[in-house]
Amino acid sequence: MGGNAAVGLLRKLPSVDFILSRPLAAALLERFPRGEVVERIRGELDQLREAILKGEFQSDFLAREVLADEILSRTRNALEGSLRPGFRRVINATGIILHTNLGRAPLPGPARRSLLNVAGYCTLEIDLEKGERGDRLSPVEDLLRRLTGAEAAAVVNNNAAAVLLALNTLAKGREVIVSRGQLIEIGGSFRLPEVMERSGAIMVEVGTTNKTRASDYAAAITERTAAILVAHPSNYRVLGFTEEPELGEVVEIANRHRIPLIHDLGGGILIPFENYGLPHEPLVQDSLRAGAHVVTFSGDKVIGGPQSGIIVGRREYVDRMRRNPLMRALRCDKLILAALESTLQLFRDERWLRHEHPVFRMLTEPVSETEARAQRFAQRLRGVCPSATMEVVDSSAEAGSGTLPLQPIPSKAIRLRQPGGSAEDLARRLRLSEPPVIPYVKEGWVYLDFRTIAEEELEDLLEVLKGALAA
Repeated sequence: MGGNAAVGLLRKLPSVDFILSRPLAAALLERFPRGEVVERIRGELDQLREAILKGEFQSDFLAREVLADEILSRTRNALEGSLRPGFRRVINATGIILHTNLGRAPLPGPARRSLLNVAGYCTLEIDLEKGERGDRLSPVEDLLRRLTGAEAAAVVNNNAAAVLLALNTLAKGREVIVSRGQLIEIGGSFRLPEVMERSGAIMVEVGTTNKTRASDYAAAITERTAAILVAHPSNYRVLGFTEEPELGEVVEIANRHRIPLIHDLGGGILIPFENYGLPHEPLVQDSLRAGAHVVTFSGDKVIGGPQSGIIVGRREYVDRMRRNPLMRALRCDKLILAALESTLQLFRDERWLRHEHPVFRMLTEPVSETEARAQRFAQRLRGVCPSATMEVVDSSAEAGSGTLPLQPIPSKAIRLRQPGGSAEDLARRLRLSEPPVIPYVKEGWVYLDFRTIAEEELEDLLEVLKGALAA
């Protein structure tokens, strides 16, 4: 666009005062603060000026009233969008059960009800019998002791915090022995050596990446050694020419030298996976029975609760951690503790898990049930969206969040294709729907994996797909 034409268009732009004089502005000013309305209008005008100068706006006729109303319409949409919560429910159609980007574990029904129950005043730190201050961890500690057989337990805000607290309490300024093959990195580029450094402990590496023997641990112990750390490879596997001693062997060395062994399990498991056709993973109870003095694990992975880090083990060590000033910085609030307590209650009886625990259901559901749910839904979808191409196909789900890293879970998905549209466009429309639906795209198809789609979500999913496929 020529310079004169651009100048002419810029001169015709309505002023902020003119835009605010339009009838549409009055409704906006009733709903939103005047300062926010004015700020948004100025932002829209700045974008329009930039478009004119770049030659992207080429109309020779510019009606100030029409343009002012268009700016007000965009302003209204932006302001209404600002009222939408940043954290919203989504339908997870990815097949990744513990999807970190989608909040990991969907909470069981009892945990959700507990959140509402304690949202106001609650019995966080009061002993109702004595009328005195109580211990916020007591209800959860009692459950964890019953479920794991540990002497004591504590809860912090995630498993990295649990490891940090354990190392800082038991080994600050002293040495901690760890196998080179266990120097793990978890999500978000957090690495075990960095966590250990921040704890104040001094890391001593033993063995090699693929082979560490019990004798390596024993040879590294000196008068400066405060603890041994064993990290379970929950989010990776080293295969081939490898060797690691049994946990009990390392515990025996720790006991001989009267130092604690800390076992970082990553994602803790309280029930045998192999009973449900999944690979064996060590139970928290197994670590304690093997003699580990302190065991740490996540409450929001296979446990299926809110984000939290759980510490169980010998009372002398756990009590020292609870007295550490860091504990206050890392402790959980009433919402986390209430949701975790209700989630842990379900592990008292596996029958409760089948009915109430979403993660347990998704991990163990027979693929025949997943297929039946997908087929029923596909039949309904064909009835309301006959122009779309769709079919139920084999899929491969996964636990996610570093759990069962080498174990695909057989699943079923509906794959969709819309005539005249790309899979990326359809996936974007699904993500921007209400509620958002998160699928995955592969080879020009949009896939909806039904292992992570619950029966109670199907009505919402159908409405979203009707709108997205009709667009």
